[in-house]
Formats: sequence, C-alpha cells, structure tokens
Amino acid sequence: MPYATTALRVHQFVGLEAGPAVIILGAVHGSEVSGTRGIERVLQELDQGMLTIARGRLTLVPVTNPLAYQKGERNGDRNLNRNLRPTATPQDFEDRIANALCPLLAQHDALLDLHSFLSPGEPFAMIGPANNTGTLEPFTHADQEQSLALRLGPRRIVEGWLSTYATGVQVRMARTPPTDRAGLLSADPSYGVGTTEYMRSQGGYAITLECGQHADPAAPNVAYRAIRNTLAHLGLVEEAAPVPRSDVEFLRLSQVIDRYHADDNFAKVWSSFDPVQAGQLIGTRHDGTLVLASADGYIVFPNGNATKGNEWFYLAQRSTRNIYAAYSGRTVS
Repeated sequence: MPYATTALRVHQFVGLEAGPAVIILGAVHGSEVSGTRGIERVLQELDQGMLTIARGRLTLVPVTNPLAYQKGERNGDRNLNRNLRPTATPQDFEDRIANALCPLLAQHDALLDLHSFLSPGEPFAMIGPANNTGTLEPFTHADQEQSLALRLGPRRIVEGWLSTYATGVQVRMARTPPTDRAGLLSADPSYGVGTTEYMRSQGGYAITLECGQHADPAAPNVAYRAIRNTLAHLGLVEEAAPVPRSDVEFLRLSQVIDRYHADDNFAKVWSSFDPVQAGQLIGTRHDGTLVLASADGYIVFPNGNATKGNEWFYLAQRSTRNIYAAYSGRTVS
C-alpha cells in the first residue's frame, strides 16, 4: 500500500459505548515495518467485519513517518522518535510530522508504539517510570502501563529509557561543537523524548513494543497479537481479556554508551540482551581505548552502524520494581 509524504494517513473507529481512547502507531522508523503489517491486518479485519469496535475510540496510524518509509530507512531527515514536540518553526520533515502527530497523541489515553530492532533477539516491551512527581518524567499511570505490558505477549519488559538517556546527555554535551545542529539536538535532554514520553507528558500512558528483528518473518504477527490483546484488555472489543504473563523478565536500562568515531568497533557481533560481566570487553575505540562493561548485566540495542555522537549500545540490569503490582481492570481510570 503506498503512503504519500504530503499527509499522515489516520484510521479511526469510534464505538457507540464509552471507553478509553487508544492510538497505535507503526513505522515511526521507516525501516521498521512489522507494526505497519500488523496494523494493516487489523484494518482488514475491521473493514471485513471480522472485528468490531464496541466501545471507546481506536486510532490506527500504519505509517507514522512516510518519508522514512518511502526511503526504506530509519529516518526521513532525522529521527522522528527523538526531540518530538510541536514547533512553530519546523526545520525538517520530522518537525512537520510532529506538528500533526503530537496533537493527535494528546487526544488519547493510551499509546502502543510498534517497532523492531537491528540485531537478532526476542521481542520485548519498554515501559515508563514508576509513579513519581519528579521533574524529568512525572507520571501517575504506572499501574495501567504495567498491566498492559504483561498482556501484550512478549516475556521481557524494560524500563529506564528517559532517565538513562538524560544521564548520557550530560556526557554528550561536553563534546558537541556549537555549530553541529544534529549534535546539539542529541545533546539536548528533550532529544530523549519520543512518542511514548510525549504521550506521558500529555497525561496518558504508553508502551513501545519491539516486535523482533527487522527482517524476522514472525515480527508482524507479534505486532498483530499485541494489538488484538490491547483491544481485548482495554475492553474496546467484546473478547475475553488476555491472561497476564507470569514468567516476565524485568530489566532496567542503566547506561548508554555513544559511538565517537566510524572506526569504533565491537569486539563481537552482539545481540540485544546478550549477558555481559563487569570488565568484559565490549568494543574498542578508534584510538585503541577499550570499552568495558561497567557491571554485570545485559547489552541492549547494540548498533555497529551508529553514527558519530549517537547511541552505540545500552547496558541493563535486573529491575527491582514489582512489575506485578499492576492495575487489573479493563478500562482507563
């Protein structure tokens, strides 16, 4: 299905009974199409009457970044899932998409954002912080987020994105030239704000689902099943609510390491969630500096093709948060 770069294609279904407003995004990154395929499958079921929205409001956006999708690349002009906010002075295609997307997100209670990743690995969900009144990401809907994450399908759940990114920004700022616009954006703490973080800032809750490796033929079905489980769990359809997983592995991102040079190289081909031990060699900088694991844990999002000044990999450890202390109902409170 073609997607024009002059408009954002949005499909909406409004039930005749009250319920939550849910938005589901695909292809925020243009090379990550499993979500697009999953959404298109659900749209076909809705169009054919195989699936019916009974209550609430469902909004489906199969391709959120049509320029990146048309190019078959992660970005159009830049990364849409960073520095996401409306602007009166758009500088690039992603700024213009943000001006359409951000008001749309703000009209909803919950977001499911469907992605995939570069290296091999199993699907996982990323959630926001515990409830808090801090300045970085204040939040009051952690129970709803946790409850939905337990029902999407994958067994692995990860937290700690924005706090880890903000800490990494402090390091990045010291080495960013004042004339480097892209670098300055990535050295701005708000650059860590993507779709889910923006959604939380508007009073909603949100989950990023990484459906598997980009080319994994099973990834579109992971996306599809997560959409169907979301609709059943939140009561938009007349189906039995899915049972939460009881075997979850819950991790917390703790550190982000940037790539400084095109000749920074990994010591091996890493996959997300490969275990590492403190002091283990992860890679070598172009000047010969060894990059070692700072603690026992797991490597996440290793990107051997990361551009200079951007995330090379993350490290994660087991989370101490109780993932099962979650809201158990089927509607947004």
